[in-house]
Amino acid sequence: MPHIEIINKENKKAGKTELPEDIFSTEIKKGLIHEVVRNHLANKRQGNASTKTKGLVRGGGKKPYKQKGTGRARAGSNRSPLWKGGGTVFGPLPRDYSYKLPKKVKWLALSSALAAKFADGKIIVIDELSLAEPKTKAVIGLLKNLGLENNVLMIVPEKNETLELAARNIPKVNVARVNELNVYTVMLHEKLLITKDAVEKMKEAYLG
Repeated sequence: MPHIEIINKENKKAGKTELPEDIFSTEIKKGLIHEVVRNHLANKRQGNASTKTKGLVRGGGKKPYKQKGTGRARAGSNRSPLWKGGGTVFGPLPRDYSYKLPKKVKWLALSSALAAKFADGKIIVIDELSLAEPKTKAVIGLLKNLGLENNVLMIVPEKNETLELAARNIPKVNVARVNELNVYTVMLHEKLLITKDAVEKMKEAYLG
């Protein structure tokens, strides 16, 4: 199993821990990562673009002019797509872009993403991430001590409302719980700051 040093809030060594090999040392499958990120973005699409067809445009109930004798082309409605203010032909209508992927594919992609971060030296394990009060200044100071100015994902084992409130106004800094971790969130951030307890939680959640 790969080993990694644990640091404390003062950026000093606080021991070592083992990272699960099946999570952080798996084969990196970039194709799967791409597929799952694409699926995540598709599932987030609202798909609410909409246009009105001839039957949906208001008006046009009366025939504009008589059928014969005017020298003009026949017309049954002034809301025809040929007319100004008429309906749209084959325009977009609200649709659902979401689709499902097998759980195994999502898991393989997540382990690939975490393994890629570990291989690039982008994972830092800290002994704890606890705050006395939900103060944004405290999180900024903590990240500065660790040399992590921005673009950081802090991974905690379970809900940590104090930390989540303190970090929510910092650009490119987010908090994620182990059970809600996904490939898109992992790849969106440059570095991962994981608590020691979160590593243990990963072993239970992903391998147990």
